[in-house]
Parts: sequence; C-alpha cells; structure tokens
Amino acid sequence: MTSAIKTRLLADRWLYVAIAAYCLAGLMLLVICGQSTRMAYSLYFEQWTYLFLFFMPAVALLLDAAWIIVRFNEKRLMAIRRALSPQRLAHLLAGMALLMALMFFQGTFTSIKNILPHLRGGFLYDRILADIDVWVSFGREPGLFLASFWGGGLLSKVVDWNYSGAWFALCFGALFYVVTSPRTAAVRVRYVSMFMLVWVVCGNLIAGLLISAGPAFYGAVTGDKDRFADQLTVLGSGDSMSTAAAFQQYLWSLHESGAAGLGSGISAFPSVHVGLIALNAFFAAEVSRLFGVIAFAYVAFVMASSVFLGWHYAIDGYASLLVVAVMHYGLRRLMCPVRKTAADPSLPGAAASA
Repeated sequence: MTSAIKTRLLADRWLYVAIAAYCLAGLMLLVICGQSTRMAYSLYFEQWTYLFLFFMPAVALLLDAAWIIVRFNEKRLMAIRRALSPQRLAHLLAGMALLMALMFFQGTFTSIKNILPHLRGGFLYDRILADIDVWVSFGREPGLFLASFWGGGLLSKVVDWNYSGAWFALCFGALFYVVTSPRTAAVRVRYVSMFMLVWVVCGNLIAGLLISAGPAFYGAVTGDKDRFADQLTVLGSGDSMSTAAAFQQYLWSLHESGAAGLGSGISAFPSVHVGLIALNAFFAAEVSRLFGVIAFAYVAFVMASSVFLGWHYAIDGYASLLVVAVMHYGLRRLMCPVRKTAADPSLPGAAASA
C-alpha cells in the first residue's frame, strides 16, 4: 500500500507546488501591507480537520458498508476486500493528505479576501454594478422581483437553508469524493486545479479588481440605505432573521473591527458561491447529459438564491458562470488534448487507410 500511496502523492505533486506558491504569495502580501493580524489560518484547523479527517471518511465508510449490504449477498466478502483494498485505501489516504494541504490554501484565500478593501481603499463599484444589474434585468431590481415570489413562508426558509447548508455539503462533499475515490482518478488533478482557480481568480483577483460588497451591505458602503431596504426587510430581523441576514451581520462586524473570522471577508463580484457549484455542474455534464441538466438547474437556483438573500447582484452570478466556463474548457483542452489517430481524416494518408 505504501507504493500505491507514493504513486498517488506523486500524481498530485503539482497541486502541492501550486498550493505552496499561493500560500507564500499570500503571506508576503499580508506582511508587505502590514496586515499580518488578518491571517486566518488557525481558524480552519479545527473545523477543516474534523470535517475531512474524521467526519467525511466516516460517512464514506458507512456508505460503502451500506452499499455492500444492500447490493451484495454471496459475494459480500469479496466486496469488502475490494472496498479495503490497498488501491482504495491509498486513494483515501492520499486524498486526505491533499485536503489538509487545501486547508492552508483556504486560510490564505480568507486572509487575502480580508485585506481587499484595505488594498483598494473601500468598496468602489457597488453603485455601478447595481445600476448595470437593473439595466440587464429590464429596469427591475432583481432582488425585489424575487422577494415578491419567495419572500416569507416555507419557500424562503428552504432557499436560506439550501444556500447556507446544502450548498456547502454538495460542494465540499464533491471535493472529498473526487480526491479520495479511485473512480475519479482520471479527473482528480483537473478538478482540484479548477477548484483552486475558482477561489483565486473569482474570489481574489477579479473580486479585488472590481471590489464590491453586495446588496446586503449597499447602504453601509454607499450611504444609500433605501435602495435595498425593502428586500432586506423581507429577510427579517430578530427572531425571524434568516441565516443569511445573521451571517451578514457577523461579517460586517468583523469588517468594522478589522478582525479575521471563519469565512470572513466581504466581496460580491463575481460570486464564488455560484462559481463552485458551476464547477461541479461542468464536471457533471461530462458524466452524462442528464446529470448536467440537473446540475445546471441547481446552478440557476443557487444564482437566484444569492440575489434574493442579498449576497449578490444578478450579474455577479452571470460573470462567475462565464469565467468558470472559460477556465473549465480552457483547462480541459490544456490537460486533455485531442489525440489524432490514423482514423482522423485530417492526417495524411488517413483516407487511403480507411
């Protein structure tokens, strides 16, 4: 099994190099800017370790056991041996090691996100993005339009629960599955590369370039507290406050105090929430057309939810989907080049040999 683990670790070596380079660049940026107090690494140690070293491996083993019990009868012992084979365990252990490296990646991302307003001198583009949002939405505020359908009641709670809970389980559950399963070995490096690109390109580079806070914080960063007041009222306050509204208060308190916290940092354009679920949709479409249709329908739901809950302008999601599509197909072309064969009509002599 040691040899199998070594093989897996070697296959991931460039991912480790990329993570190390990103973390080093992030640390240098924080130190140069005098913002070392905004480092967020320690915030992820407990939760990330529990999630990916204990909880998800336990869930994976329980699902394997349930599948063996339900699916197999006479061949159950053979199925157990296969589930505990050196190859399967090597993928699991190497994947868990990669996930621990990604913990430092995630800490670097949050640390950089925390200092973006400091680097740019505040949130500069909310008015422009909100006006563009109305223009592309045929003169309507998308958030208010959605609130007229989803505001209050059970549907509103489902939207809130999905955005803050189910989305997380799907995105990080998919990450765990891809990096620990032998079935996904062919796409493992490409998937993790895309996972990191979404965070860095959407959540650091473009977010810093067109820095904005989003509808929930529009009043605080522009002084215009009326524009989204009706929409935010729908999200409630006090005992009826949505999870989104409560977390938005938490983020703003951290921003005002200059402190780092789990998931801290405010940026709206483009949406990383949409970007990560779109990433999974593009890979799902590679598995089957049906999976792709279902996955992209869920992307549309998450995109609309982000607007309704006040996290994003609609164009944040549109831009994120476009950026992820370009990165996905560009990386796939780079890492999975089309191989021409003698049957390829573009090759000399192909017609003669056909």
